[in-house]
Amino acid sequence: MNNITFVDTTLRDAHQSMWNGQMTTAMMLPIAPTVDKVGFEALDFMALISMDWCIRNLKENPWDRLKLMSKAMPNTPLIVGGVLRNFGNIPDSITEFWCKAIAKAGAGINRINDPCHDMPEIKKAIKWSKSAGLTSLVALIYSYSPVHTDEYYAEKAKQMALEGAERIFIKDVDGLLTPERTRTLIPAILKKIDGVPLELHGHCTTGLEPICYLEAIKLGVKTVHTAVSPLANGPSQPSIQNILMNLDHLGYSNDLDRDALKTMTEHFEYVAKREGLPTGTPVEYDLFQYEHQVPGGMMSNYKAELVKRGLIGRLNELLREIAQIRKELGYPIMVTPLSQYIGAQAILNQTVGERYKFVTDEVIKYALGHFGEQAAPVEKPIMDKILKMPRTKELENWEPPEKSIEDLRKEFGEDLSDEEFLLRVLASNQAALDEVLDAGPQKYDYPRGDKPVLSLIKELASSKHGASVQITKGDFSLEMR
Repeated sequence: MNNITFVDTTLRDAHQSMWNGQMTTAMMLPIAPTVDKVGFEALDFMALISMDWCIRNLKENPWDRLKLMSKAMPNTPLIVGGVLRNFGNIPDSITEFWCKAIAKAGAGINRINDPCHDMPEIKKAIKWSKSAGLTSLVALIYSYSPVHTDEYYAEKAKQMALEGAERIFIKDVDGLLTPERTRTLIPAILKKIDGVPLELHGHCTTGLEPICYLEAIKLGVKTVHTAVSPLANGPSQPSIQNILMNLDHLGYSNDLDRDALKTMTEHFEYVAKREGLPTGTPVEYDLFQYEHQVPGGMMSNYKAELVKRGLIGRLNELLREIAQIRKELGYPIMVTPLSQYIGAQAILNQTVGERYKFVTDEVIKYALGHFGEQAAPVEKPIMDKILKMPRTKELENWEPPEKSIEDLRKEFGEDLSDEEFLLRVLASNQAALDEVLDAGPQKYDYPRGDKPVLSLIKELASSKHGASVQITKGDFSLEMR
């Protein structure tokens, strides 16, 4: 009863939070067999939006990543998914077809995140998961506000369980949980889900998440989501090394291979040093986080955007504006894509001379209820202002465009493979996709971090600079010409 299992986030959310998603397939693949030996319950591996990111920023084919890694880790289920609702861009037919494609490519679990906890959308995603042979893992996305009460989350969890969710997890994307709130929230949810496993996935943005994990485990949570120490803490998840140390002290057991975990950790320490990437450190407590609630992964992107616009000096002002907008819009949860919509609106409100003089289409659609159930209504003065806008009238009866697979194949190419067809529909940059596909099969060579001397020898041997390499240690001598 005291055995705890772990979902590892190193290869997805952790590097997305710590390294802005810059981990390549080559960095993952050499260590994958070792990761498979650790004994993780599952591996947080890829988001729907990660597929487009792989193409645009890493020049990689995401299908290669999924197939190669699933083959290298046959014993560890890979979690793929994220925000599956289309928000007007992707027809349901594509999302359903995508679920079948990722299952065929090697995914085992479909992560379902709906920013509004909109049950009709969640119900569809659970149905698609089961039809594809995937386990459904549904998110309760945590937020701190007057309307996001224990009762709110308990009722949402109950509905998810009734709709057939096989696993439910609390997703504390903004790092807002406190130990005190954990002690009331966990029991409230557990009472309502009739034995469906409850997991905890949180970020260390305020520094409290490791304590919340321990409190949740004491209250009956059996699975927690962690990262290896080089990619833990900061805006990422708690360190598995820290959680294990404390669970050992509390008398909880686990089935992890500690030697394999050590080797995995050493590899990513090596990658961080080799690539000049940051490693995670605990953060100081910040009360302001509870007001603006900008996720750690978004914050780095937002700062980069402000630098481009010459607005980085106004960061705190914009964060206060984000907090105000969130209150006025009825406390939408600051998670992708709603957090990005609010961040963009804040820049508009603070740069055009009048708040809400211009409102993005996405915020208008949210205010009109097109994105699903709202936790609280938009404040009347703001809603009145939005309703008077000409663009609002154009969007009032907007509905997401729905096209069949057959119609989309005619549009993108009837002879495309299923995988290329999906990439064509999902890609935001067709030129970047052309470049990736035209490049053909890629090599994913990368040195093993737990064998640094061997890696050094290989690199020196392949170097075109220098006529010979000589390595000596004590009585040992090796020379390569």
